[in-house]
Amino acid sequence: MVLRRSLAVAGAAGAVGLSFLGLIAVGTYVAAGPAVAGGVPALAPGTVPAAYQGLIQKWGTLCPELSPPLLAAQLYQESGFNPTAVSPAHAYGIAQFIQPTWESHGVDGNGDGRKDIWDPADAIPSAASYDCSLARDTRNVPGDKVANMLAAYNAGPYRVIQYGGVPPYAETQGYVKRIRSLSISFTAATSPVAYSAQASGAIYFAQTKLGTPYFWGGEGLPSQGGRFDCSGLTRAAYATVGITLPRVANDQWYAGEHPSRDQLRPGDLVFFAHDLNDPRTIHHVGIYVGGGYMINAPHTGAVIRYDRIDAPDYIGATRVTSDGAAALPARGSDGTIANGAGIAADPSGAS
Repeated sequence: MVLRRSLAVAGAAGAVGLSFLGLIAVGTYVAAGPAVAGGVPALAPGTVPAAYQGLIQKWGTLCPELSPPLLAAQLYQESGFNPTAVSPAHAYGIAQFIQPTWESHGVDGNGDGRKDIWDPADAIPSAASYDCSLARDTRNVPGDKVANMLAAYNAGPYRVIQYGGVPPYAETQGYVKRIRSLSISFTAATSPVAYSAQASGAIYFAQTKLGTPYFWGGEGLPSQGGRFDCSGLTRAAYATVGITLPRVANDQWYAGEHPSRDQLRPGDLVFFAHDLNDPRTIHHVGIYVGGGYMINAPHTGAVIRYDRIDAPDYIGATRVTSDGAAALPARGSDGTIANGAGIAADPSGAS
């Protein structure tokens, strides 16, 4: 929450097999890096629900320290883009304001004459305005202005001023790193980036599971007969190379940058959604192996197998990185975001 608490196909196996390991073990592949239009990073397609994309793109340019991908990362970290979210600390809405902070920092973003904490058309502009207010409060602090703004969001501007930069709090330093890493997943990608050989290990694991029956909720546990569902398989595959992914597919979507269809490389995660304009409706994930094929655990009654990725519900892909996976928000047992902004301190730093 904002420091807002009181803190201001099996038959295809012959055609698509271990040969892909050779492809990804040799050389460096290119994917896409951040796209910048007019000096402002653009949102990656499919990363933000269409209902909020215009608001985030507009208000994410409110001040130089802010950008649309950074604002999107904060909103996702806080609520998972859920406008009805309520935290145990009584923070509300898509931007997770607590009432006192909303009263002092909320704005009437849509000009309807009232400030509604539940309305994204007000809450998203308010989050941007709050960020930029913190950027102004810390403008004379040396160092990285974006890091200082994010640190102030978490620990309060007084602490940033007091320490001459990001305070030595593990929570605050972690928050700054998480948001900056997570923002990469929301940034439209065009420029070349190095490809990680970790993908070959993930593919190898998935190939060893070909023919294993699907099991809803399966994580490969002995009690589950070593069976998997779709996201359980991708999670287990990347765990073998030291990367911890979230349990569900629509959270795994944000574990790195999003290469376009023609930039796919073996090891990328490929995703499918009920609504291609809303990543919250992602329902399936597989591991791309090249040639238009993926390894996936498709559905009850099927086995882990190769399938083509070209389907009407294909929404896109993610190139998994260690930093991207580590930046993702944790979820509680009820599915709600469990680790929004951290230290409970007064915005003035008085506590």
